[in-house]
This record gives sequence, structure tokens and C-alpha cells, in this order.
Amino acid sequence: KRKGEEVDGNVTAKKKQKKEKEKESKQEKQLKEQTELIWGIKDELRKVCSTNDLKELLIANKQEVPSGENAILDRVADGMAFGALLPCEECKGQFVFKSDAYYCSGDITAWTKCVAKTQTPKRKDWVIPKEFREIPYLKKFKCKKQDRVFPPDAATVNSVPPPSASAPLTETASAPRGKWLAGYKPLTNMKILVLGKLSKNKEEVKSIVEELGGKMTTTANKATLCISTQKDVEKMSKKMEEVKEAKVRVVSEAFLQDVKSSSKDFQELVSLHALSPWGAEVKMEHEEMAVDGKCSKPPSTKSAGKVKEEQGPSKSEKKMKLTVKGGAAVDPDSGLEDSAHVFEKGGKIFSATLGLVDIVKGTNSYYKLQLLEDDRENRYWVFRSWGRVGTVIGSNKLEQMPSKEDAIEHFLNLYEEKTGNSWHSKNFTKYPKKFYPLEIDYGQDEEAVRKLTVSAGTKSKLAKPIQDLIKMIFDVESMKKAMVEFEIDLQKMPLGKLSKRQIQSAYSILNEAQQAVSDSGSESQILDLSNRFYTLIPHDFGMKKPPLLNNLEYIQAKVQMLDNLLDIEVAYSLLRGGNEDGDKDPIDINYEKLRTDIKVVDKDSEEAKIIKQYVKNTHAATHNAYDLKVVDIFRIEREGESQRYKPFKQLHNRQLLWHGSRTTNFAGILSQGLRIAPPEAPVTGYMFGKGIYFADMVSKSANYCHTSQADPIGLILLGEVALGNMYELKNASHITKLPKGKHSVKGLGKTAPDPTATTTLGGVEVPLGNGISTGINDTCLLYNEYIVYDVAQVNLKYLLKLKFNYKTSLW
Repeated sequence: KRKGEEVDGNVTAKKKQKKEKEKESKQEKQLKEQTELIWGIKDELRKVCSTNDLKELLIANKQEVPSGENAILDRVADGMAFGALLPCEECKGQFVFKSDAYYCSGDITAWTKCVAKTQTPKRKDWVIPKEFREIPYLKKFKCKKQDRVFPPDAATVNSVPPPSASAPLTETASAPRGKWLAGYKPLTNMKILVLGKLSKNKEEVKSIVEELGGKMTTTANKATLCISTQKDVEKMSKKMEEVKEAKVRVVSEAFLQDVKSSSKDFQELVSLHALSPWGAEVKMEHEEMAVDGKCSKPPSTKSAGKVKEEQGPSKSEKKMKLTVKGGAAVDPDSGLEDSAHVFEKGGKIFSATLGLVDIVKGTNSYYKLQLLEDDRENRYWVFRSWGRVGTVIGSNKLEQMPSKEDAIEHFLNLYEEKTGNSWHSKNFTKYPKKFYPLEIDYGQDEEAVRKLTVSAGTKSKLAKPIQDLIKMIFDVESMKKAMVEFEIDLQKMPLGKLSKRQIQSAYSILNEAQQAVSDSGSESQILDLSNRFYTLIPHDFGMKKPPLLNNLEYIQAKVQMLDNLLDIEVAYSLLRGGNEDGDKDPIDINYEKLRTDIKVVDKDSEEAKIIKQYVKNTHAATHNAYDLKVVDIFRIEREGESQRYKPFKQLHNRQLLWHGSRTTNFAGILSQGLRIAPPEAPVTGYMFGKGIYFADMVSKSANYCHTSQADPIGLILLGEVALGNMYELKNASHITKLPKGKHSVKGLGKTAPDPTATTTLGGVEVPLGNGISTGINDTCLLYNEYIVYDVAQVNLKYLLKLKFNYKTSLW
């Protein structure tokens, strides 16, 4: 029986092989016949048609005319052999034959190239115009519409289906660890210091470091990274003290092996192997594809292409040192910052910074252009530099011009070549594959801001805890740090250039992206929205491709980023706005800008005891990474808020609830109140729609303070919230309008404060009981959420300064 089965199996396998061979030979025959057909047409056309005739044939069949005689002949032959190609349905562009498919050569919009591709494009009959029928070959020609045959190794490629709304965050979606370019050396331009006894000797370590593109050093303040052991860090020798003083990150020996083989992000590996709590973030310097697509090597230390950066403890401090003269800064890479200034004519400064994002190509490029005039003589230069955002890759060119007129003409020509627009044009039009101008802040306001903070506190009339609070709220470094966390490029979008209009436009793009993902929109549409978003809000992804806005989770993260940017914009505008008053302390000036009465609450008072009990009892069991300590309690009264709240003062069910936020958001919150997301923001960015969210468990709100072990102080609010009749929900619901008779939404949690312990403070309920089970198990929420959709239903009462005591050690 077994032999019979084996025989049957062999017969089946042989039949299968025979069929495959027959299929292959049939394909080979078709390909051979197809090649003969195409070359036959080409040979005849060469004999009877000029290049101009071929162009006329393409135009008559509504085909684009390519450049080059061979390309024109190929396109006519393709059309005559298989039929005239119909325009791309996505963008109305021209399909072009390549070895494995027909690719669309059009653009979805001025921002994004179309990515449609197919092996079976739609066609119509090839037309021979009357004037060509005098040519015997063309007169006899009969078009037979058919599909082109592709070799078996050309995989079937049609337009890629769009990612689903539920697609997980993949490398291309969230890009936590993008793919590196082939042949890269991760330690390029880095200097490594070795301290202590490692398992490998110094020669072996040196060999590995050099293989990875780095160099060894024995000087702490020249080192990029220090490789040592936990024991040596704890011992803190004199040399290790120098490393700490120089803020050089110490990593374990295992880092060298991991950086060679792991697919993890470089910064992630540094954090993973970090042995020291100190240390600046390491900036990678790397080979990359330049704007023109050719490989450009990283510049040497002598090269003009290397960005000059301040030595500092964090990425947020890294920026070009710019000398501002007459409202514009001379790019230091020109080498003329001390002897020339940016040329100005008719109130227009001849300086431009341009950006180009193309996710398909992985482009995130900049181009700078300046016309420089000598400070003393009639000498003129045109300076330009280009490269990839967030890296030191790129180069520059400085050209001395014969005259002012020549310099102006050269500048204008370069600007038009790069953007497609005239320098003098009032309305900028974005063109495909062309750069887009970016507003750049050269730090003109930073000096005024610095003056406001340098003498802060010397003559303040405010209580010391309030002074410290104002300093914390208006801390510029915290604002920069928050922007860096959001991967925003601080050189292209510094604090001074955050604008409400720009942020609202970005919200609109995210709204469109959310709609496109939910409706399974095309890949091209999502690409276009992504390109527009990253050009509007420049991001620093270093060597990685900018991630697509192709799933709801990532879009939601970007919505939250914009929510925070709105408040940072308010804070910085307040900080640099208004007149200086020589008699007043800068802290007092900034305090007045908040238009909020702030008083320190006595820690031994009854209200302080109730609030501290509320903090202690409602710390959720699952939020166990930290404990909370109350540092200060402030009673707050926002100007005009109690008046606005008056109509709701009589509403039943008024509770004192928590609301947490980043410290950088508090200038906006205190000066303008808690606000509802703007109309432009996508509603799906918020679990229960656009409203103001509160919690009755302190740690649920405290998580939104975004503190860390390195930065453990956070601010949290207690607001009187008029809840009235609550619309109770167990799952996400994007509320746009409450049901009749309802005043708020309550998201039901599995755990809530014990209702029997609820007390009152100033006539308002304070749910300060210990967390107990609610008995509701079919809900997606662990803890309650309360949402109101009218800002007038909120009256902010207290602001708490909290210390987050993290339980896991930095070491």
C-alpha cells in the first residue's frame, strides 16, 4: 500500500512539474512574441518617422512627451503594441513603463508624488491621425488593445492597498527605530573613552570602536561616550569625576556588541546600557543620501558643512550660534558672520530657509540661501548650504560676486530654481519636487526673554513659593525640552516661531488624515497629508524616514502634541510680550500676565488637610511607579472665571476634581483657562470627544504631568466642576452633542473612591475615599473620567506642586 502511495505521489509531483514547465514555456513564448512585436514596430517607425512625427503621434493620443529620442520611441511603440494609456485615476498623471510595472509619473498635489503602479493599466485604441495615413506602414496599422506580459520574476504589483485604521504601530508607522542606510558605521565622528577594567583589553576595544567608525580618546571633555563598569561609576575616581563634569554618558561594555548587531534605535541602546544618571543625548553623525540622491559623506571637522553646536547637557540646547545684525543672522558656516551682514532692499531681507519633505524618497531636507554684504566695502557674496534635517550631513558654497547687481540676480535665480516662485511674488505657490519657505526665528526675542529671567526674584514682592511657581511655569528650557520630546526640529521651528495659525492648520491636516485612515483612503492621500504635516511642523527624525500618518494611534499622539504646543505658544508669547518695567521684578511682571490671583495655602489649615487626604487616598493601585508628596498648595482665582461660572453655581452635583498637565501648559491654563480642543482638531483624538477631562483619582491625572526621575516636580489642578446630570458611558464615544437633559459625561471605571467617605469643601463635594471596586466589570476604563463640554462649567480652585518619588532607581 505504501509503495502505491509513493507511486501516486511521484506521479502527482511529475504532473505538477510538467504543468509548471508548460506554463513557463508558454510565458517564454509570449515574452518572445511580445519582444518581436515591440522591436518590429520600433524598426518600422525609425524608417518612416522623424522624432517630431513621433511627438505628434504621442500628442494625438494624449500621451506626455518624454525627453530623449529613445524614450519617445519606446513610448510610441508601447502605445501602438498595447493601446494608448489612460491617465492615472488617482492623479490624472501619465503612466510610464518600467521593467516590473507601469508607474505613475504624476503628483497627487504639489507636496506629494503619486505612488500608483500596476501591470494592467487601462488603455484605449491607439489613433493614427489623418495626416499620417499617407505613410503606408501607419495606414495599414491596426491597434489591438492588450495587456503587456511581464517576466515571472517581476512580482505582480498594483497600487498598494491603504493601511487599515486598526493597523498597529509598525516601524513605518511610528518609526521608533527606522531602517539605517546600508554600510553605515554607528560611531562615525564619535570619540570613546574607556575607564576601568573591562573583559576585553584596550586594544580589542579600540579595534571594535574603529571598526564601528569611532576613535579612542583619553580626555573626558573630548569624549562622546565613556565605556566603563557599574563598579567604576560607584567608585567615582578622579577621572570619573571629570567624565561627570563633562556630562559624558557612561555605558556598559555590552553597548559595543549591541550597537553592532541590534536593530534598536541608537538612542534606545544608549539608554539601555547607561550606567550614569548624567550625560547629554548623543547626536549621531552619519552618511546619508543628499538632496540630489547622491551619497554625500559626513564632513570632517574642517569641513564647512558641519553644523556648529553649543556644548550642552541636552539636545534641546543644541542650536546654531547666530549673530543677529539688523534683524537677520549671518549663517556662521559662511565664515563671514564678523565681517558681513545680510543684504536688505526695500525692507526685504535677502535670506531664505527652505524645506522639502518626501516620505517616499525618505527626504527631509533643508536649503539655506543668503545674500551677504561686506560691513565696510562694496563686496557681495551669495552663500548657500544644504543637507538633511537633524544630522550634520550636507555641504555649502560661498561665491563672491563681481557686483551688487550680479549678486542680486544670482540670489533671485537660485531662489526661483529651488522653489519655482519669484522672490518678489506676494503669494507663494508650492510646486511638485520644489522647496517650501520656512519662517525662521533668529533669536531676536531671546535676548529680551533672557533679560526678563536673569534678574528674576531680586526685588519681587511675591511669597517665595509663588516666585518659584512663576519661574517653573515660564521656564524656557522646559518648553524647549518638551518640543524635543515631540521630535520637533528646534532649528526650523524654535519657540519664537510657534504660531496659533500654524498649529490650527496642522490640526486640520490631522483631521483629514484621521478621516482618510478611517475611510481606508489611498496610500497617496496619506502620503500627501504626511508630507504637508511635517513641512508645516518640522520634525527632527535624524537618519530615519519620517513616519506616515497611517494609523489612528499615531495620529492621536500628534493631536496631543499640538494640544501641548498651543499652550507653549501662549506661554512664550506672554513671556516676550508687554513692556519692561524697570521698577518691577521680572517675576512680578510675569505673574501679572497670568491674570490669576495666587495665594499660598497654610499647610496646617483644614482645607490643606482635606486636599492632602485626597492625594493620599486616591492614588490608584496600578499607578505604582511613584509616590506623591505635596510640596505646595496654592489657592487660585482666575480673573472673570467665577463670574462666568455663576449660572452653574446652582447646578446639583458639583465636585472638586483633578486635572493634570505638563508644567509648560500652565501659563496657558492660568491665563486663558482650561480650553476645549479647537474645531480643526479631529474628534477621534479624544476618547469622549472634545471636552475638558477630569478624574477623581489623583494618580490618573498625575500621569498627564509627564514628569520623570530626572525631572520629578509636577503641577496639578483641582477644579470645581458642575456635573449636573451625567451621561454614563463604559466605552469610547466621540460625543459632539450631549443627549437632552444631560450636562456632562461620566466614563465609568472599575475602581473609584469610596462614596461613603465623600466630604465637602466650600459647599463642593470632595470624593476623597480610598479606591474600592465599583462592581462594574464590562467597562474599558480602570478609573472614572468626567467630561464637560462647556468651559463655563469649570471654576479652578487649587493648584498643587507635587514631588513624584519614583521607586525605580536611575542606576
